[in-house]
Amino acid sequence: MSTQTTEPPRGTAAGTAGPAPAARARRTERAKDWARRAPLLPALVFLVIVTQLPFVATVVISFTRWNALAPDNRGFAAFDNYRAVFTDPAMRSSVGTTVLLTVTVVLVSLLLGLGLALLLDRSFRGRGIVRTLLITPFLVVPVASALLWKHALYNASYGLLNGVLTWIWQLFGSDSPPQPDWMTDSPLAAVEVSLIWQWTPFMMLILLAGLQSRAGDAIEAARMDGASAFDVFRYLTLPHLRRYLELAALLGTVYVVQNFDAVFTITSGGLGTANLPYTIYQTFYQAHDYGRASAQGVVVVLCSLVVATFALRTVSSLLREEVTR
Repeated sequence: MSTQTTEPPRGTAAGTAGPAPAARARRTERAKDWARRAPLLPALVFLVIVTQLPFVATVVISFTRWNALAPDNRGFAAFDNYRAVFTDPAMRSSVGTTVLLTVTVVLVSLLLGLGLALLLDRSFRGRGIVRTLLITPFLVVPVASALLWKHALYNASYGLLNGVLTWIWQLFGSDSPPQPDWMTDSPLAAVEVSLIWQWTPFMMLILLAGLQSRAGDAIEAARMDGASAFDVFRYLTLPHLRRYLELAALLGTVYVVQNFDAVFTITSGGLGTANLPYTIYQTFYQAHDYGRASAQGVVVVLCSLVVATFALRTVSSLLREEVTR
């Protein structure tokens, strides 16, 4: 007696022709993902064209020997431009100026922003108006802010600072008040003060958001246990604000490192105030050395990306903490 084996029908789970349910589910999920991402593709393409292609062109130019004053001497320079960047005394000086300017502006504006945030975290009459007035300096156009400090405040002839000194000396019967030239006597400090005035509101907003996300029950419990205001700040508020302080410092560093408006407007890069962006401007527009200027720009962008990476990690950690609450 012979036995016959029957093949399973096509399209069943045991067959090979029909797709498995898991594969169909994966294809359906991928289709849904593409359906959600498709409307963003034009914006992504536009972003790549506007931001990435110019950077790629800058990288290519940085490896070329291209000076507009010597149009016949153009060609591939390999790493000569980068070697010149790292051995240029003016570049090293601008790096030191940039570090000093950035550290001073970020630290001072961070401390002032923390103090203002602690004040605005309390309830008082007119808090909304005061908050709006304190935010205003950050909303001023950077060039307008630099012009305001240069002409309305620092000017030795008609500036507000020397006017106040004249008024104070006249109150005591003196006709020879001091009239310092702020931009000449303290050029780097003049740039730093204008940037601190502009970036303190930014720090204040970030730290105020951190203060308002504190757990109120923990603070109330500490106060009921007899903790002083300083103890609450030291053991509860400051540890809670650590992530926000890091975020504010990193974001402030990214933006202040790239500052060009204040240096160009107030001192024109003179008297030891030339930072990295202004040095690149001098190399490109005054020396017309496009290859070396591109190499300088690439180096600055790479350094900024390192700081921005830490800033993004801090933002991600803050978002994860908010989700887990």
